[in-house]
Amino acid sequence: MPVIPLLPLFHKFNSLYFENSLAVNNQPLVKVRWSDNRLKTTAGLYKRKRINGLVDSEIILSKPILSKLSNSEINSTLCHEMIHAWVDRVLKKNEIHGPNFLGKMSEINEKEKYFEISVRHSFPIERRELKYIGTCQNCGEKFSYRKRIKNIACKKCCVNFFKGSWNKNCLILFD
Repeated sequence: MPVIPLLPLFHKFNSLYFENSLAVNNQPLVKVRWSDNRLKTTAGLYKRKRINGLVDSEIILSKPILSKLSNSEINSTLCHEMIHAWVDRVLKKNEIHGPNFLGKMSEINEKEKYFEISVRHSFPIERRELKYIGTCQNCGEKFSYRKRIKNIACKKCCVNFFKGSWNKNCLILFD
């Protein structure tokens, strides 16, 4: 299946579910694009960076993964990433799949008939083996990873003790 243009979908979902808060004068607050065939282990991502004091952010959808799937999966993934953008750019909160994200996801899922947004997808993706063990320095729970990740925190501890926000007391340390 050829890839579909993302900007019209972005504007449609922005109007339907985000009260046009992700655009100013019909210009998106975030760039929206297909990956250049390198994004192979996740269906999409939202990323931001600060350049000379200005926030630059973008939503990238995986061409290798989503081009083989239906429009429903593309819509779901785009909305998922738009929620991340909304939490970051509109609410100005620093959370991943925290309470604001989950609330907006539930709100959209109640209204939407043709697709469902979830925190995790089950699209077919080739994965490398899990070869690293990380331990939460707060609760001691162990987690398996494909690579070592810097500054990752235990979600359960962050939710239970810090209202879903990342906290250094919940860092996962690798052996």
